[in-house]
Amino acid sequence: MKNTVFITGASSGLGKASAILFQQKGWNVIAAMRSPENEKELNLLENVVLVKLDVTNRQEIQGAVEQGLEKFETIDVLLNSAGYGLMGVFESSNPDQIENQFAVNVLGLMNVIKEVLPTMRNQRKGMIINISSFGGITAGPFASLYNSSKFAVEGFSEALHFEVSAFGIDVKIIEPGSIATDFRNSIEMIHNTIEDYNTELAAFILKFTKRTEHLPKASAEDVAETIFKAATDQLSQLRYVIGEDAQFYIDLKNKNSEEDFLRLMKS
Repeated sequence: MKNTVFITGASSGLGKASAILFQQKGWNVIAAMRSPENEKELNLLENVVLVKLDVTNRQEIQGAVEQGLEKFETIDVLLNSAGYGLMGVFESSNPDQIENQFAVNVLGLMNVIKEVLPTMRNQRKGMIINISSFGGITAGPFASLYNSSKFAVEGFSEALHFEVSAFGIDVKIIEPGSIATDFRNSIEMIHNTIEDYNTELAAFILKFTKRTEHLPKASAEDVAETIFKAATDQLSQLRYVIGEDAQFYIDLKNKNSEEDFLRLMKS
């Protein structure tokens, strides 16, 4: 029997690139997205089924998983790719923005996993792959809400890795750097209403991009290859870093004292 992967956020970016790659590798693909009726590419591929899924809607989560299982009978790999970034001055954010960042990036991911776990536990095998970011390891100014959501994904994934291993289920984390995908276009910027932050906010954006502009960035297809490797390499490995800029910031934190790291980030 073919292996089956369930992918959230499959309409664009890393999710779509991964859906295409897994299909090319001979897998069945359950491609979950908010508006499957608008998809013009994945719907043409063999052994791909589109399911409607907004990860903030528990009924849609249940329905999407049931629909996928009806089609392919099993889910061998779950790839949680749905997510977006909320950037800007935390003090200027509103409660709805804060709640939605966590509803999508954290609670949505958890609820999809909770719906898939009984199938994997009963079949005594499975793989859960969660898309995090180098921003789940190291934080920077004006990304407090996005960073904290990805820090939550990191901690949850690491704990779950130990919790479900007795059932033959593995959990892995993908930590990409900057990628030219629709994610950049889906970044929500917090409208700053506090003048005191304006100078530092403008300076940060320029400094942050300049620091790693000389480093090659991974493409969505590169990340998809890393995801497929994580799904199939049978290694006892929790984290997969992809992109030299991601490695740069992770090394900046892990290979320096805390004092030096804070000084380098502030500079």
